[in-house]
Amino acid sequence: MFTGIVETIGTVVEYIEVDESDVGGYGSSIVITDCDIILEDAHLGDSISVNGTCVTITDFDKQKFKVGVAPETIRRTNLSRLGPGSKVNLERAVAGHVRFGGHFVQGHVDTTAEILSITPDGNAFTFWFRPKDADVLRFVVEKGFITVDGASLTVIDVDEQDKKAFSVMLISYTQQKIVTASKKVGDTVNIEVDLMGKLLEKQVTLQIENQLKGQLGGSLHDYISKIVDSKLSQLTQ
Repeated sequence: MFTGIVETIGTVVEYIEVDESDVGGYGSSIVITDCDIILEDAHLGDSISVNGTCVTITDFDKQKFKVGVAPETIRRTNLSRLGPGSKVNLERAVAGHVRFGGHFVQGHVDTTAEILSITPDGNAFTFWFRPKDADVLRFVVEKGFITVDGASLTVIDVDEQDKKAFSVMLISYTQQKIVTASKKVGDTVNIEVDLMGKLLEKQVTLQIENQLKGQLGGSLHDYISKIVDSKLSQLTQ
């Protein structure tokens, strides 16, 4: 679990594509440096967020660490686009004794998104993002949480009809702390929607399904039946 508060920006020094014959399946490994601040208490097997993707430390020293990237992660995220010199947002898994400054972030990327526009607003910038999977927009709400390349941000606006996109604003301080500020129109970012929205949808769906099956008294089923009967009655008059 993470907070979406980026601790530091690291630099990719090596991206290694793993051959199927080496590990029994396709995958990759990434070596990242310039991140000694987050390696002071590192251990093998620790979870770490790289551009919002929860991956596992498989090797490290005082200056750099290595993570493995599974095929599903490659398909779902923008990590395969990284190469030597790429900058990445980094955050250690949350500890119990720290303040929770962002929101609950799993590090389970839902989809990537393309940057549609970047517009200055005073010393801030407004970014519009179009998700590759437009279906995730149902979880994106104005003034709600969104995770962009691992950074917890606030949604400014959502356009599900025309743009099929959402926007966030990066203030001056945030611009200095995350890699998104240096990206350009057409670049991609990793997106994780708010977990609470997905949990709420599941509970509401189960509630409706149970009511339709009559397991909760059949109230919703009866209500829908009355509407259908009423409409049929009007049509036959």
